[in-house]
Amino acid sequence: MPSDAELVDAWRAGDSDAGAELFERHYDAVARFFHNKVGAPAGNDLIQRTFLACLEGFARYRGEASFRTYLFSIAYNLLCKHFEAQRRSRIDLMTTSIHDLRSTPSEVLAARSEQRLVLAALRRLPIEYQALIELHYWEQMTAAEAALALAIPLGTAKTRLRRARQLLEEQLAALADSPALLTSTQTDLESWARELRDRLLPQARQQP
Repeated sequence: MPSDAELVDAWRAGDSDAGAELFERHYDAVARFFHNKVGAPAGNDLIQRTFLACLEGFARYRGEASFRTYLFSIAYNLLCKHFEAQRRSRIDLMTTSIHDLRSTPSEVLAARSEQRLVLAALRRLPIEYQALIELHYWEQMTAAEAALALAIPLGTAKTRLRRARQLLEEQLAALADSPALLTSTQTDLESWARELRDRLLPQARQQP
């Protein structure tokens, strides 16, 4: 299977199939990113706008970051613009959460109470912290990759990722309806987050 870098080179050389393969390869991740933050049809529109912006701006992509990171940088920028357009004003990504915005992200049919707790806690994090946590847990991005995706310095990304974990723990504690649920969730948080990621994916694919 060709790497992203090889597909990028082929796409630059005029192979449109290589571009289509890149889009298909990363569609699920971009869909997951939006559908946990906005409801349909806005999520579907943002997915399409992300890939269109990638296509239109591809000539300016110089490979400083991986193609995936480049794609997420577009997605994050469009997400922020979407919320600002809704509010008709700038929003503070370091203090405003999806919950604060009363956004209507797709509901996930979480099989376990731990998954529902993690989802609720994520949506109460400030948007930038939520994005950092999801890129880390769901997309296995390094701090350096996340920094490029969110257009922040590496040191800042590392500091904010640590803070995001702290805030997530605080929200879990505030929202858990029993000590047993909190302990179960905290003990294996990464596994619950991964399972939540996998449950979100089919919904992102199925949204009209």
